[in-house]
Amino acid sequence: MYPNLRIQLWKAGIRQNRLAKMIKMDETLLSRIVNGFREPSPEFRKKISAILQSDEQWLFQMATTPADIEPGTPDSKTATSGS
Repeated sequence: MYPNLRIQLWKAGIRQNRLAKMIKMDETLLSRIVNGFREPSPEFRKKISAILQSDEQWLFQMATTPADIEPGTPDSKTATSGS
């Protein structure tokens, strides 16, 4: 999953189906890329980065922990018990 890509799409107010049309990509393929099931080609990485006006490396940084996927969720190592 590319959480930074999701965030930038949300900030830009661009839905995945609209972005897919802008870069001439199948909506299903774009969804698989956004959700981390497919790796985008260098060509599409550049196109998406340009449209979202974001750094390509940052935009396509994979989530590595559950905290990366769900912002605001406490990490299990730092969470305190309710007692």
